[in-house]
Amino acid sequence: MNEYVAQYYRCPERHIKSNLAGPLSQENGYFRFGGEGLYYGQLARNTPSPTPNGKLCDVISHISHNNGITYLPFDVTQVMDNLRLELYSKNSPHEASFLGSILNRIYYLLRPLLPGRVRRPLQKARLSNWKTLKFPQWPVDRSVDLLFEQLLLASLRASGLEQIPFIWFWPDGASSCAIMTHDVEGKRGRDFCAKVMDLDDAYGIKASITIVPELRYEVTTEYLDSIWKRGFEVCVQDLNHDGLLFNDWEEYLARVEKINAYGKQYGATGFRSAVLYRNQTWFDRLQFSYDMSVPNVAHLEPQRGGCCTVMPYFVGDILELPVTTTQDYALFNYLNEYSIDLWRRQIEIIMEQHGLVSFIVHPDYITKSREWNVYKSLLAHLAWLRDVKKLWIPLSGEVDRWWRQRANMTIVEDQHSVRIEGEGSERARIAYASVMKGRLVYTLQPVPALDR
Repeated sequence: MNEYVAQYYRCPERHIKSNLAGPLSQENGYFRFGGEGLYYGQLARNTPSPTPNGKLCDVISHISHNNGITYLPFDVTQVMDNLRLELYSKNSPHEASFLGSILNRIYYLLRPLLPGRVRRPLQKARLSNWKTLKFPQWPVDRSVDLLFEQLLLASLRASGLEQIPFIWFWPDGASSCAIMTHDVEGKRGRDFCAKVMDLDDAYGIKASITIVPELRYEVTTEYLDSIWKRGFEVCVQDLNHDGLLFNDWEEYLARVEKINAYGKQYGATGFRSAVLYRNQTWFDRLQFSYDMSVPNVAHLEPQRGGCCTVMPYFVGDILELPVTTTQDYALFNYLNEYSIDLWRRQIEIIMEQHGLVSFIVHPDYITKSREWNVYKSLLAHLAWLRDVKKLWIPLSGEVDRWWRQRANMTIVEDQHSVRIEGEGSERARIAYASVMKGRLVYTLQPVPALDR
């Protein structure tokens, strides 16, 4: 239980001491733990709700402290896994109904024959109930991150410490992180990539470009080189974008073997599945360093669910970089919005949590002036946040490398100093968590004058 909190903050584990308050309920269900977060799991002394609708029990008052140990009415590891790995969801591919699986296969078989004016109304009708969904919470769900805050706050109170040191989330004291990714769906998008990269470069932003290896369009060495040589990054997007990657285990194994081979051929360390279909329990077969297939909140995706966090997290050996903002396709075609208002709102919520702001913008869908101008406005806003709010905007692969380095760093405390050791520690910053007016607050340690 304590390990997850220490991993999230990269703080000394001796400061985090918690145990279960008692036997857990037989039933899994939904509950609250103070604030706006919503959780799923078993409870001690209470029975959780079978649905996220209606009034839910809030078990924040069931915390107790004794001899520096916090006693909790739930298992932290279980609840965190339930949310981040979407184990609460009944809509994951391996739990989907037989009828739903058949309809899904029929749709993707017919999809190449259906013009956009036919596909879009069908997609919109399928997602028409999205506003009624209570969980995950729209437009950004921070339940995991808010729970970690509550747990660190409880540890401060139990230990009697004034502050707990931890390794700040991002390098060089950046306030938050943002990544831009471009999913290339078809020939039009492939041929428009150069112009999109020109625009990205105009704002000093590099992007990860995800390529479909088979059937959709020809992938030449020259095309891949044109991405790498400009300082952008190639990632693999599915195998053939037919929406069936996770439908069958044996078929999945055969496809993943090809996908892994394409990853090595392209020099790609990142992966994304088509249409954000996913089954995180199968990710261990992917031979990539990181994945970008899990939405934070998937109300406007064919596969509902969401990981409920705005931070990267490990799924076995793979680092998950969750998709934390609405895709451009959904923004334009489902919400009929042609401004960055929703994106700005999502960015604000994520940056308040010091999280990862990640975008999917398709070259295929911004070829017209109206969509192009919306994307240009987004880039201008991100550049402003970088210059004024200290937003870090790297490639996805750079985030992967940093998060792995941070995961292996340690804080060393002695009588004279607190310092960080480990590869990459020269870019790391010490932060302190403390309590102010009953809330958890973070303070970055000032940089010594000689290091500025």
